[in-house]
This record gives sequence, C-alpha cells and structure tokens, in this order.
Amino acid sequence: MTTHTAASTESTATTERTATAESTVKNLLDPGFELTLRPMRYPDFYERYRDAIKNTWTVEEVDLHSDVADLAKLSPAEQHLIGRLVAFFATGDSIVANNLVLTLYKHINSPEARLYLSRQLFEEAVHVQFYLTLLDTYLPDPDDRAAAFAAVENIPSIREKAQFCFRWMDSVETVDRLADRDDRRRFLLNLICFAACIEGLFFYGAFAYVYWFRSRGLLHGLATGTNWVFRDETMHMSFAFDVVDTVRKEEPELFDAELRDQVTDMMREAVEAELLFAHDLCGDGLPGMNTSSMRAYLQCVADQRLARLGFPPVYGSENPFSFMELQGVQELTNFFERRPSAYQVAVEGTVTLDEDF
Repeated sequence: MTTHTAASTESTATTERTATAESTVKNLLDPGFELTLRPMRYPDFYERYRDAIKNTWTVEEVDLHSDVADLAKLSPAEQHLIGRLVAFFATGDSIVANNLVLTLYKHINSPEARLYLSRQLFEEAVHVQFYLTLLDTYLPDPDDRAAAFAAVENIPSIREKAQFCFRWMDSVETVDRLADRDDRRRFLLNLICFAACIEGLFFYGAFAYVYWFRSRGLLHGLATGTNWVFRDETMHMSFAFDVVDTVRKEEPELFDAELRDQVTDMMREAVEAELLFAHDLCGDGLPGMNTSSMRAYLQCVADQRLARLGFPPVYGSENPFSFMELQGVQELTNFFERRPSAYQVAVEGTVTLDEDF
C-alpha cells in the first residue's frame, strides 16, 4: 500500500512538472518580450540576421553622375514617369520602417527575430537615404523636390497606395497584446500585407520601371542602387514569409478559409492600386512599357506571392517583361564582377536564385 502511494505521488509530480514545462513553451505570437537567446528557439531567424550583415552597402557607393546626362535624353513622357517613380520612392520605405517599429518588433516574440528586424530597420534607413540622394540628383529644383516628398497628399495614384498601407497599419497599431485569435489574425494580415503587397508587389512594380530603363542602356546609377535594394527587399520578404510559416506550424487554426479569402481580396486591392499608379506613369503607353503589360506583370507577381503563402493563384498571367526574367542572372554576374568596395562585407557560401520576379 505504501509502495502504491509513493508511486502515485511520483507519477503525479511528474505529470505536474510536464504540465508546467508545457505551459512555459511559447508560440511566436504569444504576448511578452522574450529576451533569452539561449536556448535558441528560432535559429533560422538568427541565420537570416547573420546573412543580412554580409549584405552591407552604403549610398555613397552608388554613382549617379551618368544618370544626369541620361535624364536630358528622355522624352517628356519618360521624364514624367521618372518623376512619379522617385516621388513614390521618397516615402515608400519610410512607411515600411514605421510598421516595423510600431507593429512587427512589438509583437514577434523572439529575440532572434528582433535581431533581424533591427537589421531590416537599418536597411530601410539606407533605402530612404538612397532615395533622398536620388531626388536631390534627379530633381534639382527645390519646389519639385518638395512636391515629391508631399506625394502622399498631392498625387492621387501615390495617395491611394499610401492609404492602402495606412489601413493595414491602423488595424493593428492600437493592439497592445495579441491576446486572442482576432488579434493574431489582424497581425498576420498586417505582416502579409507589408511583405506580399507592399514590398512584394508595389516595390517590384517600381523595380520593373527601373530595369526597363536599364534594358535600354539608361540610368545605370539608378539600376545599380536598385539592384542592392532589390536584394534587401527579397530578404525582407523571405523573412516575413518564414514568420508566417512558423505561425502556421504553431497555430494552424488561424489559417482557415476566411484568412485565405481576406489575403486574396487584399492582393486584388493591391494590384488595382498599383495599376492606378501604372496608368499615371505610363499614360497612353511607352515603347515596351504600358499599363496592359504592367497589369500582366503585376498579376503574375501577385500569383507568386499567393502561392508562396500556400493560397491558390487567381490570375494565371505570365510575366511579359523579359528584362525582369533576366534580373536574377544579371545581378549574380554583377555581384561577382563588382569592385571590392561594392559591399563592405564579403558574402560567403553559395548564392541561390530561387526568387520569382
């Protein structure tokens, strides 16, 4: 009888210890502010931080001198396109950086992930500096520069994109803790919006205009800086999608038909906002660049983002821009041929080209 009682007591204690241990296991979106890096719960996020450090560049390494002569060669329609494009660049990354601080850093409860987000914030600051330098070079008139920086107020096509961003920021900004399913769903929608729609669609649309000029032998300084921004943005998207994958594994119940429909509707809205911008930039069309071809490109990119998130594609369009298909190959070649100072820290290991454009 005594033996049975002792065994029962030990079994109960073991069960209680197991239950206590299980209760201390936290999911990525559980409220709190975990500080301990060891034992490391999410080592992949830490490796992404280390990889980002190897990808360091500075604005001073971008030579825009040849672009000034190229700008004088552009037609009025092409000059309009460039003016609108740099006006979008002037504020786009600032909006992304604000969301990093106000939402992502606040709610992703992993010190490894926060290391990466801190690095991403630095990269967004470099992008903002690059676009500031770009505006100072491309728009020497102070009034033109002031108008570009005020684009979210006075250019309808850019205002529409900014308001799209602000709606998703506002939906989570007042949430202090992801305490329930609804809060976590709102956070996921915010993260997916900024990764798939803003960085993954709005900026990829902007990159297409830059590489269209480059394919014609124009604006090589802009293309060089954009190459480096392109690499950063691809890494930002990959990290965000890894966060989504982790949440899907830890809380699969969040990924239901309702979330799929919300993400699909969000992506459709983003495509329409970017098409309004495309019509503003292209007007009735330019040689090799028009609203129709941009529509197909954006729809192709949107389908790729949906597929990466595990949701069905909705458009079935193909990429009409051969110069975007070649972008990955060109960047790999340029990376190894670039002068040593092009990156402050050498990249080690292998470089893979698995990102769809």
